[in-house]
Amino acid sequence: MTTIQDIAELIEASAPRQLAEEWDNVGLLVGDGRRPARRIMTCLTITPGSAAEAVREKADLVVTHHPLPFRPLKRLTSGTPEGRMLLDLIEAHVAVYSAHTAFDSAAKGINQQLAQGLGLAQIEPIVPGDELSGSGRMGRLQTPQTLAELVERVKAFLAIEHLQYVGDDAHQVRKLGIACGSGGDFLDAAQSKGCDCLLTGETRFHTALAAEAQGVGLILAGHFASERFALVQLAGWLDEWLPGVHVWPSRSERDPVRWA
Repeated sequence: MTTIQDIAELIEASAPRQLAEEWDNVGLLVGDGRRPARRIMTCLTITPGSAAEAVREKADLVVTHHPLPFRPLKRLTSGTPEGRMLLDLIEAHVAVYSAHTAFDSAAKGINQQLAQGLGLAQIEPIVPGDELSGSGRMGRLQTPQTLAELVERVKAFLAIEHLQYVGDDAHQVRKLGIACGSGGDFLDAAQSKGCDCLLTGETRFHTALAAEAQGVGLILAGHFASERFALVQLAGWLDEWLPGVHVWPSRSERDPVRWA
C-alpha cells in the first residue's frame, strides 16, 4: 500500500525541502501521512474550483505548487475562502502537499524544465545551490535570436497566445535568464551574469522600467503559464512512478487573468 507519506518522500527525493526559500511553507501541510494514497491530483493552486474537484473525484492527496495554508492561521473557520477550502478538504480526508520553491529550484524543477524546453545550452542556476539545484536558471541559445523571435518561441513552448515583453524587437538575445512565477527580483543577478533577457511570469512596473533602462529584454509569460505546465508534467511522472495509483492534473484549473 502506497501511503501519503510515501508520496511526500518520493517528491522530496527530487525536490528536497532544504531547497525551499526561508519564507516558504513546504511539505505535507494537511492530512495524515499514514493514510493510503490511491488517487492524487496535481494543481498549481488550490482554488474553490480545484478543491471541489479534489473532493468530487475522491482524491486522497492534492499535490499543489502554491501552499495552502501559506501563512500561519490564527483560526480555521468557514468565514474565509481559505478556511472553507481547508475544512472541505479535511472533511473529505484529502491531504495537501506543496513543494513550491523547492520544486522551482530542483535539478529537474520548473526553471530547469523551462530552460530545457526552450533549448538552452550550458544551463546553470542564476544563484548557485548544490549540484544542479539553485535559484533561477540561465543558459545560452543554440543560435542568437532577436527578442521578437524569442517571444514567439516562448509562446509556442508554453502553448499561449499572448504575453507581455519589454525591449526592442531587434534586441539580440544570446544568453537567457529564467525565473518562473514572480521572478522580477532576479533581474539584477541575471544581468550581472551576462544575460541579455530575463523570462519570468510577472513582475512590478518599476522592474520593467529597470530592464528597459539597463538594456535587458524582459518577457512576462504570466504567472500561471510559467508554472502550470510543470504540474501537468509532475502528474505524468507520478503516474509512471506509482503503478496502481491514479494521478491526474486538475481539469478545472484555469488562469484567473484574462487577456483581451
